[in-house]
Amino acid sequence: MEPEPTFVPMTLQHRAQSPQGVWCPHCVGGKHCATYATRPTECRTFNCMYLERPELGEEWKPNKSKIVLVAGPNSITAYMDPGNPGAWRKEPFYSSLKRWATTAEPALGQVCVRIGKRTIAILPNAETDLGIVEEDERVLLERRHTPAGPVMRALKVKFDDPRLARATKN
Repeated sequence: MEPEPTFVPMTLQHRAQSPQGVWCPHCVGGKHCATYATRPTECRTFNCMYLERPELGEEWKPNKSKIVLVAGPNSITAYMDPGNPGAWRKEPFYSSLKRWATTAEPALGQVCVRIGKRTIAILPNAETDLGIVEEDERVLLERRHTPAGPVMRALKVKFDDPRLARATKN
């Protein structure tokens, strides 16, 4: 039986066939997968945070929130339904993203919003619109020590930037 229709980030579906930030070619009318019965293993094994974390209430269900949360190593990415790119700014989503950013900050963990290829880094006290982040680029969080205390900033860097290697060692 096919599950309830929902938006799924295309970076996770049929990666070889779909460029990042666009609907999968097997998505019919933005509602369901035409190849659900024979979908690739990557699609079969994917679970968003809504399915993995019971503490997320019904409001986080992707077809209601228009957000698919994906947990990664030391990161959370909120993939937006292209038809509702501002849903993350509504409550309770916005305050949860900010809270997660505050919790992740000491370890330089990342909370990002993806709207197609556009990426917005959520910091405890700011948001940084990094614009288009291409396949060969990554988001890097840096902590700078200033006379006023530590300041976090988000940068878009190439995947081979040596600062990324240093950041993963810390």
